[in-house]
Amino acid sequence: MDDDSAREVSYEISYGKLRVPLYRVYASPLSGVPPIPESAFTGRPNILVGLEIDLEVFGENFLAAYTEGDNSRVVATDSMKNVILQQTLTYDGATMEGLLAHLGGYFLATYDDMERLRLTARELPFAPVQVPAQDQSGFTDSTTLFERRHGSFSSATLSMERGEHGSAIITDHRCGRNGLELLKVTGSSFTRFVRDANTTLPERGDRPLFIDLDVSWRYADTADMLAPDHSRYAPTEQIRDLAQTVFHEFVSESIQHLAHEMGMRILARFPQLSEVSFEAHNRTPDPVATSATDPKVKVYSAPFPAYGLIRLTVRRGSQSDVGSPPGSEEAS
Repeated sequence: MDDDSAREVSYEISYGKLRVPLYRVYASPLSGVPPIPESAFTGRPNILVGLEIDLEVFGENFLAAYTEGDNSRVVATDSMKNVILQQTLTYDGATMEGLLAHLGGYFLATYDDMERLRLTARELPFAPVQVPAQDQSGFTDSTTLFERRHGSFSSATLSMERGEHGSAIITDHRCGRNGLELLKVTGSSFTRFVRDANTTLPERGDRPLFIDLDVSWRYADTADMLAPDHSRYAPTEQIRDLAQTVFHEFVSESIQHLAHEMGMRILARFPQLSEVSFEAHNRTPDPVATSATDPKVKVYSAPFPAYGLIRLTVRRGSQSDVGSPPGSEEAS
C-alpha cells in the first residue's frame, strides 16, 4: 500500500471507563411514585444503593492519541473513575437515571474536548435482612444490614452531548430491568407451529415455561424520567412486578404471545412511555417422568444447551420493530 492510499481512511473512536463499582449510603429516598394494581412498590428509602457505572466518550478531539501518540487532550480513564465516585456523593436525587444525567452534565461542563458521551448504570442489588422488631411484635427490615442479591436488576443508559451555551442535552436513553428468570409450571402452551421433515418438537397444550427476560423502555419526554416529584417516573420494580403478574395471569400460546401481552399492559399502565422492548430466552425444561397416579406430578430436566431467542419492541403509533439488531436504536 502506498502512502497516499494509507492516508485515505476515516476513523470512528471512543474510549472510557467500564464497571466502576460504587455504594452510596443514605441517598435521597424515592417517593411520590403512583401505585399500579400489579405492584406493591411505591418507593424505597435508598439507605444503600449499589451501582456499576460505565462511561464511554465519543468525538474526534482525541484522534491524535491514536494516530500520533499525542495524549495532550486525553482525560485519563482513572480520572473518569474518580469523577464518577466523587460526583455520586454530590448528587441529591433518588434515581439512577438522575445520577447519570448529573454525571454527564459534569463531564461535558468540565472537559471541553468531550463532544458526546454515553453513561450506563447497572444496579448491584441489596435487600434489607429481616431482624426481630424491638417491640417483639415480629420481624422487620433492618435499617443497617443488607444482603447482596443476585437476581434481576435495574439498568439505565443515557447518551448526551453539549448543546448551545454549553448545556448538556440527552440525545437518547433506555431504562431496563434485566436478568429476570421466571418458571411457570402450568398455563402456557406451544401448538400449531410449522411442522415438516425437520420438526421433532411435539406440540404441548400445557407446558412449564422457563424464560430469561430483559425488559427495557423509553420515555416520550425525558423530563418525566428526571422530574424531582417522581409523579411520572416508571420504577423498574413496578415494571418487573407488572411483567410477573402478566406471566402469572395470562395463558399464552408462545413466548411471543406473552411478550406482546406484557408490552401492551406496560404501555397502558405507563402512558409516559413511548416504547417497551423485550428480549426473552427460552429455557423450558424437557419432561422426564410422570406420576402413574397423578398426571400433574412430573419431573423435568434441563433442555439442550441451545435456546430460543425472542425479541419484541412495541411502540406507540403505527411503527413497530420486531427484530432490530442490538444497538440499532441508539442515537447517532
